[in-house]
Amino acid sequence: MTIQIPSPIVVVGSLNADLTIYCDRLPLPGETVHGNSFAVNPGGKSANQAVAASKLGGRVFLIGAVGDDSNGTMLLASTAGAGVDISRVRRAPDAATGVAVISVDASGENSIIISAGANGTLAPGDVAASSEVFDGASVVCLCLEVGLATVEAAARLGHDAGATVLLNLSPYAEIPASLAELCDVLLVNAHEASLFLDGAAVPDAGADTAAWAPVRDKFADRGLDRVVVTLGANGSVVLDSGAGAGAGTGGPITRIEPTRVNATDTTGAGDAFTGAVAARLAAGQSLPAAAAFASVAAALAATRKGTQTAYPEAADVEGMFA
Repeated sequence: MTIQIPSPIVVVGSLNADLTIYCDRLPLPGETVHGNSFAVNPGGKSANQAVAASKLGGRVFLIGAVGDDSNGTMLLASTAGAGVDISRVRRAPDAATGVAVISVDASGENSIIISAGANGTLAPGDVAASSEVFDGASVVCLCLEVGLATVEAAARLGHDAGATVLLNLSPYAEIPASLAELCDVLLVNAHEASLFLDGAAVPDAGADTAAWAPVRDKFADRGLDRVVVTLGANGSVVLDSGAGAGAGTGGPITRIEPTRVNATDTTGAGDAFTGAVAARLAAGQSLPAAAAFASVAAALAATRKGTQTAYPEAADVEGMFA
């Protein structure tokens, strides 16, 4: 029997050490609260997405930078241990590994502050130096925890190689039209969607699919034909403006129902979702099918503390999905 090797997924971006304090509730401005426990875990949106995709069956290459320190060593071990190819992750001798300071309350909600560290040294030249991994890639997965010039360089290589360019617009920033034009799939939460559409109202969780048509068309006006809007515990919505047929042509709107779980820690659940979408697109699934699978993966991730260590294997997701 011939074993089919999956087409590569290239993830370009951040690796962070997550410094996490668990507490009963998040502090108000100017307030100090007692924490219950503290942990240092591997994180960073791109590293998380790479690990999630790899654990779900993807063949993943990660391009990034870490410091020459213990946090960098931890991150390289974690991503490699999940099966990710880390040969294109550079050690930055003059910068510390990026960190995220995270507070998680008793309901699993979180607040996060990041410091770029070595992630800020990742440049278009690093992407160009790894151009060979884009050849034959099925998906290029990007976020905004590294510089926009680097993100756009990776998007350009992915686009030119014929890959599906998936951009997670987080942490939110304005992006140039030149980058939007290179993106095949945009993944945003409701808040990011509203910001991107200049404050346009986004339907509430109970709205029917017809209410999303104006949002779909506004994204199409910005050159984005396929968009996934995540709604946290309320699932997600897949917007398709007509597979490139042009703005205002209409197209399917698919509501993805949430997977109900008792959340322990939602940190990194969005990255689990993104990585799962990438893995399923690489396996040839449609965007709605990939989003439905990703909904289960993200929900399972939220039932455990941490990020990468909490991410499920494909068999776990498929068992619950069934």
